Amino acid sequence: MADVHPEHAQLQADRIYLGWQYALLHPDPGPAPKRPSPVEDSADPVDPEWVRRERLNEDLLNRPVKIFRMFVTGLVVLILLLGVTELLSWSFAAVGLIATGGVAAFCTYAIRQGDRAVRHRIRERQAVGDRQREERDRDLFQAQEEHAVRYREWAEKKERHDRQLTWYAVAVPDEIDRIDVAGGTLPGWSALITLLGATRLYSGGHLTVLDLSEGAIAKDLVELARRGGDDPLVWVLPVDLPKLDLGATLAPEAFADVLAHVVSVSEEHRTTRDLSFDNAILERVLEVLGENATINQVTAALRALAQVGDPRDDLRFGLITAAQLERIGTLFGRGVSDRVVIERAWALESQLRKLETLGSEAVRLPPARLRVVSMDRQAGVFGNRVLGTYVATALTHILRQSPASTRPWYHTIIVAGADKLRGDVLDRLMDACETSRTGLVLTYRSLTPTVRERLGRGHAAVTFMRLGNAEDARIASEHVGTEHRLELAQLTETISAAGAGLEGGYVSTVGQAEEGEDERDVSRTDLKEDITESTEWGRRASKAMGETERVLHRSREFLVEPHQLQQLPTTSVIVTDATAEGRRVRLADANPAILTFPKTTLGEFDEIREAALDCGPREEPRAPSPFEDAPPNLGPPPPRLDWRRRQ
Repeated sequence: MADVHPEHAQLQADRIYLGWQYALLHPDPGPAPKRPSPVEDSADPVDPEWVRRERLNEDLLNRPVKIFRMFVTGLVVLILLLGVTELLSWSFAAVGLIATGGVAAFCTYAIRQGDRAVRHRIRERQAVGDRQREERDRDLFQAQEEHAVRYREWAEKKERHDRQLTWYAVAVPDEIDRIDVAGGTLPGWSALITLLGATRLYSGGHLTVLDLSEGAIAKDLVELARRGGDDPLVWVLPVDLPKLDLGATLAPEAFADVLAHVVSVSEEHRTTRDLSFDNAILERVLEVLGENATINQVTAALRALAQVGDPRDDLRFGLITAAQLERIGTLFGRGVSDRVVIERAWALESQLRKLETLGSEAVRLPPARLRVVSMDRQAGVFGNRVLGTYVATALTHILRQSPASTRPWYHTIIVAGADKLRGDVLDRLMDACETSRTGLVLTYRSLTPTVRERLGRGHAAVTFMRLGNAEDARIASEHVGTEHRLELAQLTETISAAGAGLEGGYVSTVGQAEEGEDERDVSRTDLKEDITESTEWGRRASKAMGETERVLHRSREFLVEPHQLQQLPTTSVIVTDATAEGRRVRLADANPAILTFPKTTLGEFDEIREAALDCGPREEPRAPSPFEDAPPNLGPPPPRLDWRRRQ
């Protein structure tokens, strides 16, 4: 069956790849049909013992007749002697001879008839044996002919089964606005983000990863991008906070909004009114400080407003001027409300102090296709939440100011550990990505009430990975539907059991970045080889393939039930998305190393199955190399989102 879709052999920019589905278009035909063997029949068709018994029985039946014939024959001889010796008249002798001779002849005839009957029965038995032997030979010949036909059919099925593709891409169209990933472990996230990010980068796109997991889950992706010819930028916060210039070009109103949301990170139940109050304070402070105010200037002004510490220190360090200090003192007047302002200014200052070094040592960095902002696992949990909220909110404002992209998902943002962000921060980020046509991937460790309210909202695909919490697993099974039966490859369980560690952490690159052109010769890169050489998943899969060859075609089915979701392999992903025919539910393996397998295709199973049905069983499609053809013509790239210049 011919592969009528040659584009299956190359990445498609209008698809978001989430994993690989194990499916067999042609089932295993089983063992070869057994060849019929001739019946061992070396014995005589007529049993000699039977012949002996038949003749013995005939002899026993003829014995009285033979004895009587001998007696009659003796009378014939006696009468003849009497006639010769003239002791008996020849007239009487003639009558006696005729009578006794006739009796002897009749006895002889009877004996011969009996012998003839025995010979006839023996010949009949021989004829029956010959006919049976001919029938057996004829049946054996017919069985061998039928076996030859069945064997040819089996050989064709076996060849199709052995040559068929076994791993098909699981992708969603780029009309999807967002992908929500619920559950999962850090190694599982690492596999999914490496696969999703690599396919976006190698199809010409740009990627920003906000890693709030503190697990260095994009480490393999960074190495993969570097091997592909990019120089990714990696910020490890708070160490690299002075070099992070994200938000430096925001207008004062937007900057005040960002800082107000940063302050709210520790106050989950704050209302929109509270945020507006903080925003009003910050806007007035930024109005006094003027444009391009830094965080440490804002905190100095808040200290002056809250009457905390000695403002002369801030004057001496040049954080604020005397004129600004005087204006700040008269911003809100003197009265009962002043105490409320002082308390909020104090709270704002205590939170924003964690951002004081932001952009203080910013340097000009070259453009990069991959940008990773991560949180140092050695830093405080609360401080990391503040930093993560700042980055997410600043990105939201940059997206709101950017024109809509001409190609969806050209720029993709991945937020790992999005459940650490407030719900309103997530909502604003979702809306900004949707209006700017920026792809958004959100991963959640647990299904908190905030996450459940937003899971799959809008035009989004929802994926589920291993859910250790029983309540989360129950919610996920109800979302997917327990009636779905999914096929899980044993290879997924085997390789996932070995796992891929997340040893070490990120290495900051912003201090080592060099100016360069934002160009990469995509036609000279090989994603398959790069995955094998530069990712832990590729190295482990290459090592395990020899040991797991015997399980390549084994699988098991399971229902989407809570206890099954709690036992999913590390890299298994249940993908649900809406189509014109209804909601699809597919099980995928997010292990990026599967792309290097010889029987993996970038075509989807339903498409190839439909193509196979349309073409008919003429020629089996071979398993194409995922990158044997040139990359698709993507057209002119849309404007790139870059926070280091004013949009």
